[in-house]
Amino acid sequence: MSGYFENIISGLKSLYIGLKITNKEFLTKPITLQYPHVAVKMYPRYRGHIELIKDPETGTHRCTTCGMCEKGCPSNCISVKSEKVPGVKGRVLRSYILNFTTCSLCGQCVENCKFDAITFSNEYNLASRRREDYIFNLLEKLHPEGIPEPVVDPELLKKEQEKEEAAKKAAAEKKAAAAAAAKEKAAKSAAAKDGGETKAEEKS
Repeated sequence: MSGYFENIISGLKSLYIGLKITNKEFLTKPITLQYPHVAVKMYPRYRGHIELIKDPETGTHRCTTCGMCEKGCPSNCISVKSEKVPGVKGRVLRSYILNFTTCSLCGQCVENCKFDAITFSNEYNLASRRREDYIFNLLEKLHPEGIPEPVVDPELLKKEQEKEEAAKKAAAEKKAAAAAAAKEKAAKSAAAKDGGETKAEEKS
């Protein structure tokens, strides 16, 4: 009989503790968000997919297209394409493709970048049923309004043109010298051949 009353007392005690916690939390501000109507605030250390960092001084990316992020990626999910533009120092970034379907978020690309050109984003809402939606061009994401063209330096462009003209001139002179040498060699060979035929006729 004593066990019966002990169970009742234990149940009432448990009920009291539960109601006490319920009443305490009932007066506190709720932390539940009506997602997706209310955005979730992400912590700074959250690791989303990588993104290019915009330089506040230039208004564009800091990427020098060195390729260290692409070489250091163990998943081979990064593809960097660049080209040389006349009058612009270095190579110009044309596309920075990230295949997020194979990315392991290891952070090797961020650690390998010596110019602080990439970092982890806070983007988390990436739900989709298509793989194509997870292949990002980070350069286009950095400039959704349109990718700006690089600024051409007139002095550098003039130097490059002079250097190119000098190289063409040197190549033409080298080609002319080679043609002259070949012509002279052919003439000597023909003269030697004529001299040999003349000696043969005299002996006969």
